[in-house]
Amino acid sequence: MAAHSTYMGRFAPSPSGALHFGSLVAALGSFLQARASQGQWRVRIEDIDPPREVPGAADTILRQLAHYGLHWDGPVCYQSQRHAAYLSVLEDLRARGLSYYCHCARARIQALGGIYDGHCRALDLPARNAAIRLRQLAPVVQFRDRLRGDIHADPALAREDFIIRRRDGLFAYNLAVVVDDAALGVTEIVRGADLIEPTVRQLALYRQLGYKEPEYIHLPLALTPTGAKLSKQNHAPPLPEGDPRPTLADALAFLNQPVAQGWRDLTLESMLDWAIMHWSLASIPISPSSTTCAQTFSKHPG
Repeated sequence: MAAHSTYMGRFAPSPSGALHFGSLVAALGSFLQARASQGQWRVRIEDIDPPREVPGAADTILRQLAHYGLHWDGPVCYQSQRHAAYLSVLEDLRARGLSYYCHCARARIQALGGIYDGHCRALDLPARNAAIRLRQLAPVVQFRDRLRGDIHADPALAREDFIIRRRDGLFAYNLAVVVDDAALGVTEIVRGADLIEPTVRQLALYRQLGYKEPEYIHLPLALTPTGAKLSKQNHAPPLPEGDPRPTLADALAFLNQPVAQGWRDLTLESMLDWAIMHWSLASIPISPSSTTCAQTFSKHPG
């Protein structure tokens, strides 16, 4: 396992569509935090759920990041190339008695209120047509977010034996993200506040696997005018393909970061260098904000 001697950050989009303004906020926040910490910033494409993936989206995402000046370190990691690592961890958990096969249907769990009750835990069921669940021995009911302070989870959710491999054979998000972040030596995870809930499950998995835990920063979400999370699912428009600086200025303002005076006369690289120099974690708002995701922006003085 990589040592945590230097800062290692990452941005890990799923290729279910092009990046939108909310994606840019998450990417920019993680990029600036890494660069301001004199650390590395890596990119991982989370392509482990083929039914949700859009052909060509991974390449589009990488082009968008480069277009907005968010250049990553090292090779891009693709989760679709990491199956052997996930299988190795699953085998290790099974050998240590830390997982089990579950045949429960989704409808049964929904009838319980959405939280699994451990029904199959002691049944020693066969692997065929089964999901694999973690035998939860190290529940995490709270964790510290560097932006939000102490976050307390629903105890029932924290204690749930959650799925680490799906019934259809696909690897679960919580398993893949922990295995990959640990292998990369990620020291801090900067991502959107919509991922606060799975953090307690991921921390539990870190502990049961004996991995060093990263720190967390959950950024505010960009919302639609109606209050919904800006997302690919609700057809958020892709990032503009023209001059990236106006949209970048808007993303900086969304994070309550100063925008360089005269930024319209700066190169994209100089604008980002200035943003790194003036990056302030303490200035980021906690509450989500709405955005119109306009294709042009004019509220920042040039």
